[in-house]
Amino acid sequence: MSISTLIMTLNEEENIGRCLASLGWCDDIVVLDSFSTDRTVEIARAAGARVVQHRYESELDQRMFGLTQVEFRHPWVYTPDADEVTPDDLRDEMLAIAADPDRPEAIFQARYKNMFMGRWIRRSSLYPTWITRMVRPEFVRFERKVHSRCVSDRPTGRLKSHFIHYSFNKGLSAWYDKHNRYSSVEAALATSKGRHPPIDWGGLVSSEGADRRAAIKAIAARMPFRPTLRFVYMYLLRGGFLDGWAGYTYCRMIASYELMIEIKTAERLRRDAGLPI
Repeated sequence: MSISTLIMTLNEEENIGRCLASLGWCDDIVVLDSFSTDRTVEIARAAGARVVQHRYESELDQRMFGLTQVEFRHPWVYTPDADEVTPDDLRDEMLAIAADPDRPEAIFQARYKNMFMGRWIRRSSLYPTWITRMVRPEFVRFERKVHSRCVSDRPTGRLKSHFIHYSFNKGLSAWYDKHNRYSSVEAALATSKGRHPPIDWGGLVSSEGADRRAAIKAIAARMPFRPTLRFVYMYLLRGGFLDGWAGYTYCRMIASYELMIEIKTAERLRRDAGLPI
């Protein structure tokens, strides 16, 4: 049995060709496009993908539209981003799972190798981070507006193989544009729940990495000098300095993202209180 593939896109002409080239084994590729203004749709159709266009409102809404409103040929759906490449070992592992009708899982997570400045920044990128990449659509749902989380009442499995993530292929300006949007949503979420998100203390000892990260993030949000602490944690405690200049640069960029969240949260609170910015 084969696997269907769903790729969400918006102006991904730099990435979509390489992503699709690594999916030559898949006979059902759907590109869910948010009305790109570049050659994304043209490239996708030329590669044989089906293109469905839907206006983007949030990551959560777009993913749920794709998994609930698009008809797929196969029960299992692989969900890479356009800036990801699927190696042969990951392909073979997923196809073996799809060929087994007795698998109880509805979700499979995979680790990734994050590439920056021509190298895998293993330590700086907090490897291993597990990301949902293969699902049974009828059994899953997504939560959160940013970095949406896939959940199911069925078991979650983990793939042994990695995918390759070229998150900077569109350039640093595109990376900052994306994280500028993300930080605005994060600030809105923070202020909608009060000054800080509630702490799920049980999440600290959860077997789910996403729950642990959320709990740690809620604690970190209450600490002073949050951007600096994030840099110290990634660069020194997690060994980002071993990734060379690429590691140093990446850790500084992530710290700047934390600073954007902090500043925008403070801005929203001041506006809500009628104070000048």
